[in-house]
Amino acid sequence: MNDFLQTLLHWSASSSYWLGAAIFLVALLECLALVGILLPGVVLLFALAVLAGNGALDLSSVLLLAWLGGLSGDILSYALGRRLQHKVPQLPIIRNHPQWLINAELHFARYGVLSLLVGRFIGPLRPVLPLVAGMLAMPLTRFVVVSLFAAAGWAVAYLLPGWMVGAALELHPPELFWQQTAWVASGIAGCVLVSVLACLRGWRTASVVSAVASGLTLVVLMLNWSSLLVFDLYLHDLSQLIRTVWLDQTMVLITRLGDFSTQITVSFILCALLLLFKQFQALFFTSTTLITTAVSNYLLKHYFERARPSILLEPLQSFSFPSGHSASGFAFFLVLGVLASRQQPQRWRIIWLLAAFIPAASIALSRVYLTAHWPTDILAGALLASLICSASLAITQIKQPIPALSKRHWLMILPVLLVSFTVLVSWNLYLALKLYAY
Repeated sequence: MNDFLQTLLHWSASSSYWLGAAIFLVALLECLALVGILLPGVVLLFALAVLAGNGALDLSSVLLLAWLGGLSGDILSYALGRRLQHKVPQLPIIRNHPQWLINAELHFARYGVLSLLVGRFIGPLRPVLPLVAGMLAMPLTRFVVVSLFAAAGWAVAYLLPGWMVGAALELHPPELFWQQTAWVASGIAGCVLVSVLACLRGWRTASVVSAVASGLTLVVLMLNWSSLLVFDLYLHDLSQLIRTVWLDQTMVLITRLGDFSTQITVSFILCALLLLFKQFQALFFTSTTLITTAVSNYLLKHYFERARPSILLEPLQSFSFPSGHSASGFAFFLVLGVLASRQQPQRWRIIWLLAAFIPAASIALSRVYLTAHWPTDILAGALLASLICSASLAITQIKQPIPALSKRHWLMILPVLLVSFTVLVSWNLYLALKLYAY
């Protein structure tokens, strides 16, 4: 296996055509039933993305090939499950590890379509869930539609970081950049690690620990943001290397998810639905988190009075630090993640929160791409939302945990929010595209 992997990386480095083929093949195998369990696809995809970022392939080609490969792996796995059905438990590897299939079936039975989206980012479940979907005769059209979106998010999450690292190495950044990056990365990693460990060990004070970790990291960042100028400038310049027309339009759509008008509307809808369901404890947690985050972000902006990047044709006039889009996006999706994770085992709570980070992080990254914010702005916004969300959860659950919402509740909440986001993002899109022209 090691010889094969080394040969694959060697061929990939020799030609952009071989590199593109390798990205497609590894993405396919990583999502293919049985094979994906054994293949170290995450490491391989990162290595291939680094090679591509060194100038061998542009980002759009890398993401497209990974998306097509992942989608192909899903469809082949689905077809295998659909054909074998009751014989699936007798397949090699599955026969020796029946718990993988059992866990995938339970996950699929409990969450249905949503399991394909969340399970996409869980190593052992990723290549097994499409197999289970076929085995349980999930309608092909529904499976393909869900996989289209799941594979797209997975391609971005797994390939974009590697490509950015490759592009950074190609530009030969100043030594001070790596030093400042190490400071930032270690701080964020420490905050995440402490929060995850507290949750996994089932500490009753896990929310308090998370709030303290986020708060301390935020305070350190607020005291030192002006010293991270090289970090901000270099990542800002690096983000402009990947700009394309289609990615500009995509990022505008994503960033509109965090617009004030969008967030205030969907927040009101979510609170109204919780009130309708008489979920008063969840309503208190949701409203407290969202309102406190918005007010705190506004006050901090006017305290620091940091100027935004000035590349846009019509530069935005409000202050930059922290990012309001990042704060509101993280607050809203973390609230959804927390509500979805109630009464779940500890590791599933982590998975739901990680799933909530994906759209929130997308909104945050779009702000840097569109030159509306510096990287430290979006980090501050994310930490602020995490701090307030954790503190609000701890206060809400002083007497008793928040009750879990029923499947009937989620079947109403998710479609309503999805339709609302779609309408709000599409509204006056031309003006939004013009706003971020450069």
